[in-house]
Amino acid sequence: MGKLATIDVALDEMLVNLAAIVLRLSKPELTRTPEARRALTQSVHQYAVCAARSTDPRVHELKTELEKTLKPSLHIVAIDGVKVVVVGPRRRD
Repeated sequence: MGKLATIDVALDEMLVNLAAIVLRLSKPELTRTPEARRALTQSVHQYAVCAARSTDPRVHELKTELEKTLKPSLHIVAIDGVKVVVVGPRRRD
């Protein structure tokens, strides 16, 4: 294996490890503030830029999984008998 291939493999492993860290930090209880959401968004976008050149399928799967963390969760609730779509985490009241 050439030096460049060795570097590519090492970078892919670093990207896999980085994605695991960002996924742990993307939990709703850790991203409640606007600043935390912005930081998560920036981390996911930076990861996507780095992942774009990778040929490792794990890196691309993790990129997709990370991008899903940025999409708001939707759920339907009934308010006075009327169904309403709510954006955001479900309340546990």
